[in-house]
Amino acid sequence: MPAAGAVRTLLVTGAAGAGRTTVATATAARAARDGTPTLLLTRDRAAATALVRAPAGPDEPAGPGSGSVQVEPGLWIGGIDPAETFQGGALEFQGRIGGLLAFLGAAPMDPEELTVLPGADALALLGSVRQAYGEDEGGDGNPPPWDLVVVDLPPVRDALTLLALPEQLRRYLRRLLPADRQAARALRPVLAQLAGVPMPAEWAYEAAARADQRLAAAQAVIEDAGTSVAVVLEPGEQAQATLRTARAGLALFGHRLAGVAANRLLPTGSADPFLAGLSGRQQEQLKALADQCAADGVPLRELPHLGRPPQEPAELAALAVGTEHGSPQPGVAGSTRPDPWVVRDLLRDEGWFEWSLPLPGAGRDGLDLVRRGDELVVDAGGFRRIVPLPSALRRCTVSGAALRDGVLRVRFTPDPDLWPR
Repeated sequence: MPAAGAVRTLLVTGAAGAGRTTVATATAARAARDGTPTLLLTRDRAAATALVRAPAGPDEPAGPGSGSVQVEPGLWIGGIDPAETFQGGALEFQGRIGGLLAFLGAAPMDPEELTVLPGADALALLGSVRQAYGEDEGGDGNPPPWDLVVVDLPPVRDALTLLALPEQLRRYLRRLLPADRQAARALRPVLAQLAGVPMPAEWAYEAAARADQRLAAAQAVIEDAGTSVAVVLEPGEQAQATLRTARAGLALFGHRLAGVAANRLLPTGSADPFLAGLSGRQQEQLKALADQCAADGVPLRELPHLGRPPQEPAELAALAVGTEHGSPQPGVAGSTRPDPWVVRDLLRDEGWFEWSLPLPGAGRDGLDLVRRGDELVVDAGGFRRIVPLPSALRRCTVSGAALRDGVLRVRFTPDPDLWPR
């Protein structure tokens, strides 16, 4: 778990090709130069290192998380290596079930045989984030030397899926290997004979516990009050739709949008008709983006089009976001993020409870909700989240729902068979 006041995190996502890596690098470099020790996590460490004009030396360590290199005072850059993360995890798991493999007569796989499978990128990034907070099993227990972590995420949809992964995978683990059934370990051979089906072996419970611990550490970072998200867009035809998707998805999963960056803005007032037309269309899109940001009370930062990669520290600093007062200020690290989903007790006056779910940017198309036992399944913006109901609402039935002003309000009416008289 993040220590109170220790490390904050800024997650940078946005549209594909909008310059997310450049903006993330600029933000990390400016924060470091303003006095905040900062770690940048990115898939493209070579490009990020080149942008800050500090090539890594030949003794650069390798590996995700542990491969961070200090490129200038107060600034570290860490790479994310899906291949190495997948290979290390697969070999570790293979070693733990070596006895089972030998019993089955299966030959263990050599490292050269292991190729990256789909999903390895997301797990590698989550592992790097966990390690950045010193939450890795092999760590020395010392706090990290940085106060801010800037994470270069993939495009919006992939980023939101990735951020939801720890919560979803932990739910799957709880359903497939319930913790309360571990108490019956001694009875597994008897239960297997009575049921006629094999029961989960000890290694399965141990593997599930280790996976849950690692996922919980990553989830704690993602859901920490000191974690926020910045969205990078290039004003164009798809910018408005991308921002609406980001706003709806971030709100659905409870993430805080700290700011939006409109990148590669052309100068206005050009004498060239072609450039003037491009700039005019950008300004139209920029106004629409500003309206969305104003609706959420989120700052919109305008970043210039340099016509080339930044070549001077001042040019790189001009592409940073959220560096006022030294670094992004998303909240107090280590504290619990407040729950934006509020239950209003209208039982006395109206005869029901109202659960408000903020979903800015969401439209009625693709919006759906289903009550499933003690959970509510919510679909919005092409994303799905399964949320446990507050205790008072578990004894109620869903009697209506409406989306108004970016807020989904769900009405719950007490069930006469369950509600105390």
